[in-house]
Amino acid sequence: MLTIEVDRLGLRPGAKVLDLGCGGGRHVRAMRFVPRVAAVGIDLGEQEVVDAAKMLRELDTASGTAFGPDPEAGPWAVMRGSGYRLPFATGAFDCVIVSEVLEHLHEDDRALDEVTRVLKPGGTLAVSVPRTAPEAVCWALSHQYRNSPGGHIRIYRRSQLRGLLVRHGYRIFGSHFAHALHSPYWWLKCAVGMDNDGFPLVRWYHRLLVWDLMQRPKLTRLLDTMLNPFIGKSIVMYAVKG
Repeated sequence: MLTIEVDRLGLRPGAKVLDLGCGGGRHVRAMRFVPRVAAVGIDLGEQEVVDAAKMLRELDTASGTAFGPDPEAGPWAVMRGSGYRLPFATGAFDCVIVSEVLEHLHEDDRALDEVTRVLKPGGTLAVSVPRTAPEAVCWALSHQYRNSPGGHIRIYRRSQLRGLLVRHGYRIFGSHFAHALHSPYWWLKCAVGMDNDGFPLVRWYHRLLVWDLMQRPKLTRLLDTMLNPFIGKSIVMYAVKG
């Protein structure tokens, strides 16, 4: 399920997109459906890169079917690397996506310095982080949630995220909330134990989220849209490099 709305990125044929902290490659996958856009995913985790590459290869084998990418899809690559030292030339990308990454980093300013370096002047940056209130509930319910290896080390207020981007020379042109239906799931997990996936209500809710992801029914999509202003799990901001 995408956090970033691709239509807001203003991508044109020939554009190059970097997904920093790509995880399993969901946003790189989305670029496969945009004609003639090249996408690169980079992540520190070895398994994440392996999984992303496997998923993208499987998607390409479906090309030409209802499930495959655009026949004019551009090239893709995924690789391991650190957000503190990106292996790309200055101004190499027209767009950079940083989705659910900054809250994991001890040096978010340093990472944004690198993002700004590899993004062209006038390029688009899309950033998402956990929203303040839903994240604060998780922190209050579970010590493990915020202290597990690779976990979240800070909670951003909306004004903090905006200020961080502005300090790095960006003009923000849009924002929204996302994934309202995911917030109760994480509250449940925090309440019953992060490792207690067998708890009946947690197991049922997980099946609901998977079903929603695969089937995209109108009812749950409408419910998610209606609840996003109130309990959306993530806040997303879109900005242009000055």
